Amino acid sequence: MKPLSVLAAFISALIPFSSAQSSSSGSPCSAPSSKGFRMKHGFETVLVQPFGCDGFRVRAWPFKPPAGNEISFLYDPPLEGFENGKAHGMSFDTTSTGNTSVELRNGKILMRTIGGTYQYNTSLAFYRVEDDGSESLLLNEYSPTKSKNPRYYEWNGPGSEFYAEFAWTSDPTEQIYGTGQQQDHMVNKKGQTIDLLNFNSYIPTPMFMSNRGYGFVWNSAAEGRMEFGPFRTRITSDASSVVDYVILTADKGDYDGLQQKLSAVTGRAPTPPDWSLGYLHSKLRYENQTEILLLANNFKKYQIPVSLIVIDYQSWAHQGDWGLDPGLWPNVSYMAEQVKKITGAEMMASLWPSVEDASENYLYMQANGLLSATRSGPGTTDSWNGSYIRNYDATNPEAREFLWNTLKRNYFDKGIKNFWIDQADGGALGEAWENNGQDSYIESLPYALPDVLYHTGTQKSTGKLYPWAHQQAIEEGQRNATDTKPGSACEYLSLSRSGYIGSQRFCSMIWSGDTTAVWNTLALQVSAGLSMAATGMGWWTLDAGGFQSDPTVSWSNNIDEPQYRELYVRWQQWSTFLPFMRNHGSRACNHLHAFTCDNEPWTYGAQNTPIIKSYIEMRYALHDYVKAVFAQFSKSGRMIMRPLYMDFETTDSKISNMVRTNTNATTQQYMFGPRLLVTPVTLPGKKEWDVYLPQTKNGNGTKPWTYWWTNQTYAGGQTVTVPAPLEHIPLFHLGSRGDVVSGNVF
Repeated sequence: MKPLSVLAAFISALIPFSSAQSSSSGSPCSAPSSKGFRMKHGFETVLVQPFGCDGFRVRAWPFKPPAGNEISFLYDPPLEGFENGKAHGMSFDTTSTGNTSVELRNGKILMRTIGGTYQYNTSLAFYRVEDDGSESLLLNEYSPTKSKNPRYYEWNGPGSEFYAEFAWTSDPTEQIYGTGQQQDHMVNKKGQTIDLLNFNSYIPTPMFMSNRGYGFVWNSAAEGRMEFGPFRTRITSDASSVVDYVILTADKGDYDGLQQKLSAVTGRAPTPPDWSLGYLHSKLRYENQTEILLLANNFKKYQIPVSLIVIDYQSWAHQGDWGLDPGLWPNVSYMAEQVKKITGAEMMASLWPSVEDASENYLYMQANGLLSATRSGPGTTDSWNGSYIRNYDATNPEAREFLWNTLKRNYFDKGIKNFWIDQADGGALGEAWENNGQDSYIESLPYALPDVLYHTGTQKSTGKLYPWAHQQAIEEGQRNATDTKPGSACEYLSLSRSGYIGSQRFCSMIWSGDTTAVWNTLALQVSAGLSMAATGMGWWTLDAGGFQSDPTVSWSNNIDEPQYRELYVRWQQWSTFLPFMRNHGSRACNHLHAFTCDNEPWTYGAQNTPIIKSYIEMRYALHDYVKAVFAQFSKSGRMIMRPLYMDFETTDSKISNMVRTNTNATTQQYMFGPRLLVTPVTLPGKKEWDVYLPQTKNGNGTKPWTYWWTNQTYAGGQTVTVPAPLEHIPLFHLGSRGDVVSGNVF
């Protein structure tokens, strides 16, 4: 059958829907057996409370009780549950010293204290109560005979903050999903050790799901580690005053139920503005107002739709001015008006958290304690282009207010209402080295990251809060400026390079960082996005085409080289099926400085322009579908990018083993919403591609999968080879194409 063009595929014959995927909201909430349980054992206190639907919250501390104002990323009370709007606080009605076993139940989850031959009943174990009354172990504290205590504390400094190390049992067959973003090709994180330290393209987040049927949130702003060993799961905190975590359960295989409960305790996403579901364009970088106006006219000339045009960094006179350089951008209001008039697009501007001495804001911020400091030395946290800088303190409410007021005056009130929160990782400027932006021989020196001091504590104790609080600064400002409530539909957005537990509650996209423009990096982004989705951060995107060159690959990122043009087309067509379709990069070319090389849809060769344009148009044609999946994500936490285990683990016996071994079918394929199976081409020169089609719930004896470009149908439970010329991404759909295009899919 002759392949269909991108647009012709939308008006091809409609095929009846023959298979639906399961969608469960989890078990109903029921009243728990107790308000909570407090165990005082030696110097330690442990507090366990029923929390939300089928969940428990556990807090533990040695000696000094928490002050009650500790940083928390949880809602108390959760959005859904038995609480009826009443916060738990530190309440409990059952006590023990560990001399007897205690049991609490909250819906389907059961907590029991257990001991051993020579032990008191001080270890915690959690079970799911099945419909037939039997119990399935979810996890219990790791305490084999004469081993290190599963709740372990050390004091490494002069204060009362402590290092904590908590461990639970596991087994080699357990599969762990989520944990934020790493560049590791893995959807199943079993066997990994993950440092809880944010930097460019890494967003480690201690929130995950297990194929045993539980979800877990380590509610801490401290740096530390996650270790998923064969027999032990261990999480550490470098500096804390309380250990705080949540465990909750759903029926085994009901990942939508887990996500609903996880998002009830960490936050639900608002719905994005309609315009943001289109094509979002930028490059490094447009250097003045004239270039932006020319760009807008070219979008009109080439008849390519665009929804957002971005002004990237170095558009200011000094770090920390948080305003455009008037010598290069003389009339910001006029520019924003003209861009809107010519293209209909919104505008976004980049901001960095860094403030240099020469900035007009430096003296005021330094005098008023609005800049982060260091625990020793002169207080500088990094350098850029020869100037030492200090980051503004996002953890300080007064600093967040000052930042927003400056942005509002210089941008928002002049028509640029969306903000790119770059270098937002915290500590330094977010790279894995110090002296960012200097000569390479200085960059490569293994300096320690700065020991930063914030309004809320140190980098070790509260460093994971920084990117979250930076997102919060823009969220608070935009909400106040638009007189809208948190959680309501967003009018404007931010774009952040980092985030943390509950970042999904903000009107804020997160992108995968400054990636290299090579094929392997393209493949890495698929599993990175799927892990972010499983962590609850559904507003995820990337730099289509990669951001920067790989010095070991001669053609990398060069728009004049055919090898890179092919990679770009494959990357850009995949971005059509991400929550946000975004193009960005520091492109190279054969005739100009990299900062001025082009990155527009029409600059990748005459033969590629129609392909690129067609996928941008396809994105707009899918608007109703994309809007529908965002609405479900906002309503219940139902993931947008869906790893295959989400929908097919219970219907296809092969899926679990594929996930366990991180095979390509589960690290490089996913469902985009409930009906589209997406498989990016991640190797050069391919004209066809292998795709695994999962067995669907009602797929026995039927052919539920339809190849988008040929209308050929296939049965599930098999690997098929499909034509995949450069103009076609391997794309299958379930059910009627008409329902997909109309968004009638739930």
